[in-house]
Amino acid sequence: MAHRNVELLAVGAGPANLALAVAVEELAPELAGDTLLIEREQDIVWQRGMLLPDALSQVSFLKDLVTMRNPRSRFSFVNFLHSQERLDAFVNLASFVPYRSEISEYLQWVADELDTVKVEYGRECAGVEAVTGDDGELSGWLVTLADGDTIGCRYLVIGAGRDAHVPAVFDGLPAERVIHSTQYTQRIADVRADLPHRVAVIGGAQSAAELFGAALRDLPECKPTMIMRSIGLNGYESSKFTNELYYTSFIDEFYGSSPEARQQLLGEMYRSNYGGLSPATLDGLYRQFYQDRRSGQERLALHPMTDVTAARMDGEEVVLTLVDRKSGAEREMRTDLVLLGTGFVREMPWAVKALAQSIGLEEINVSRHYRLDLGRPTTAACYLQGVNEATHGIADSLLSVLAGRSAEITEDILAHRGTRSVEVPELRELALAGAV
Repeated sequence: MAHRNVELLAVGAGPANLALAVAVEELAPELAGDTLLIEREQDIVWQRGMLLPDALSQVSFLKDLVTMRNPRSRFSFVNFLHSQERLDAFVNLASFVPYRSEISEYLQWVADELDTVKVEYGRECAGVEAVTGDDGELSGWLVTLADGDTIGCRYLVIGAGRDAHVPAVFDGLPAERVIHSTQYTQRIADVRADLPHRVAVIGGAQSAAELFGAALRDLPECKPTMIMRSIGLNGYESSKFTNELYYTSFIDEFYGSSPEARQQLLGEMYRSNYGGLSPATLDGLYRQFYQDRRSGQERLALHPMTDVTAARMDGEEVVLTLVDRKSGAEREMRTDLVLLGTGFVREMPWAVKALAQSIGLEEINVSRHYRLDLGRPTTAACYLQGVNEATHGIADSLLSVLAGRSAEITEDILAHRGTRSVEVPELRELALAGAV
């Protein structure tokens, strides 16, 4: 086991922490040399489970990691395209939205282009402990990696994403019979493509629709059925007036709103993100159903207004209990594979909850600048990225606000450092001495 100290440690090398890494290099060069990003995978892949060949991003390429903060930055998506000798061709597409795979390539390119901030791969965070001195003041963090190595830091940023939402009704099924969208591309290759699988796709938004189309491509003999609680498939609410609520500048207004107003805003904006499909996906899916009906194959099925209330195995078959939300009628559906387009848990992810529990926090609250309220005197700080929808708005987990948020966190760290002149402690030694 090895140990070292850094000033700033960011857990997860996804878009949020990569945007922070760029902001640190551009705004805080004195901090950049003592900043480390750790990533549990061996590379950076955006939305790894749903990196489908033709999937498009739903966000303008101008909402990359830097442009909305620094249009002159060399880390822009436009400069990435230029470096790949693809700028002319992209402009000729006349599209604001790149392919999802292009965004993924861009993120890896940014990580490779960093001059000072370091990125290490295959480094999975297994646990975080707070380090306190004899006076009870929290002075840093001790991060333990899966291989037993430890890293001490004063500033910790958790940007590892939200937990996948797997409805409890599916807990009793064998793992090989259930695939969440976050694992689709990694696991679908293990499913025999030459069998006439019956596939149940759970969900009624973009990820479920993409899973439905992917199953038709990857399992050409399958018979897929979409099951959803909603009245049917709907497009995103995408008016330009609504999209103004995704501006970085709107965060101040949302943060300052009453709890009741926040709930209304989140509820009404649900269809602008979680509860809808892109127009192209919606149109393509309807055409597939039209052609299926026209051919008389009746291969494709759609069950709206339907709850899945139970799931069990009967021999080699998965048996789902379906309840019609209109009539209350109950029936069973037999299938071979369940694909979950059920999104993510809206609450704080397990890593944040575990950290809060370890330091005795009863509630998880963050400041306007994303700093966790530690509830005690401290010379250290912890920041949470992408999990603050309840206080910072629906754009918090999306690309839209990354450029601005990364600057806010960087500036908050610099301000905090300016009031805390102590040197980074030897955190491992403090921990081993029983000061944790």
